[in-house]
Amino acid sequence: MLKNINRFQEELYKREQNGTLRTLKPKAEGIDFYSNDYLGLAKNKELQKIILEKINECPQLLSGSTGSRLISGNSGITDFTERFIAEKHQFPSALLFPSGYNANLALFSTLPNRHDMIIVDEQIHRSVHDACKMSNVRKLKFRHNDPEHLESILKKQEGHCYIAIESLYSMEGDIAPIKEIAALAKKYEAGLIVDEAHAFGVFGYGLVERYGLKDQVTANVITYGKALGAHGAAILCNDTLKSYLVNFASPFIYTTSAQDFQWMRIKTGYDFLENNQQLSIRLQENIKTFRSQGLASPSSVISPVQAIIIPDNQKLKSLQKELSDEGFLTYAIYSPTVKEGSERLRICLHSFNTEEEIIKLTGIIKDFM
Repeated sequence: MLKNINRFQEELYKREQNGTLRTLKPKAEGIDFYSNDYLGLAKNKELQKIILEKINECPQLLSGSTGSRLISGNSGITDFTERFIAEKHQFPSALLFPSGYNANLALFSTLPNRHDMIIVDEQIHRSVHDACKMSNVRKLKFRHNDPEHLESILKKQEGHCYIAIESLYSMEGDIAPIKEIAALAKKYEAGLIVDEAHAFGVFGYGLVERYGLKDQVTANVITYGKALGAHGAAILCNDTLKSYLVNFASPFIYTTSAQDFQWMRIKTGYDFLENNQQLSIRLQENIKTFRSQGLASPSSVISPVQAIIIPDNQKLKSLQKELSDEGFLTYAIYSPTVKEGSERLRICLHSFNTEEEIIKLTGIIKDFM
């Protein structure tokens, strides 16, 4: 044990020396340009009032679920919320999970067998890679948002393939060519799984819904910890796939269900989104204001995530400190988390940011560069 402790300390020391040691800090006060609360629903007073009224009417919503959903943790509210979500997205079924990470673990560790291949975009979320390790499935990467490279890989495969992409990528802030990838999945009879963690709410019910591709995907992963300001996730799929996950997905079978409050909060969030569509309109106006300031970015012009490449860890740290001193909360991403030379400031825009805040933020960045 002592030998392992020494190794752990050495690895932590290396990170401390190169400035990449992660530590837990209290939530900072300042102007938010770093959270995933794109529509401000995590702190929306009107929504909070609605939720509080529901809790007062039904205090048992706050009680623990007492077990996994296959034992004592499945409630009428859980079933109702799943049917509600499936109907909203026009899928046959939905299966709820406590988090998006948990949903991806279940999906990618269960669907493929050892004869299958998972082909993932090189920038897919870490949860997908971890799930592939759980299943021992064969995995290949294709170049980010590159359908031609994806097809060159598909051509060489003999067994069944699954393609895994995100609709909106959280590090680059760019949008996948979903239509082209869906066409390739159909051509090569591959399953297509689309994670919409950062697109849901920002673009209605997601880009699969917007582009009319629900009949061309095997599963659509929707998470609720970003634009909905809540927590949890749903896998949208057909009835057979849902039943298969319930029977064979270890992350589902052996996880204590979330309390009913979480499912109520998700359902209430959908209702609130439907009645407050001006929030996503305001968000797009803020994105347009940001883009009009002339900062170079690889991100989509309609994405709430805007990456500013600062190819030097120390320079990036200096910029983030300067912004912090001015009251702006931003998130810097250093190598080796991203490739050396692609270090970046990850800026998240929200419906509640003001034009004045955006112009001041971009002005500091421009002056620094």
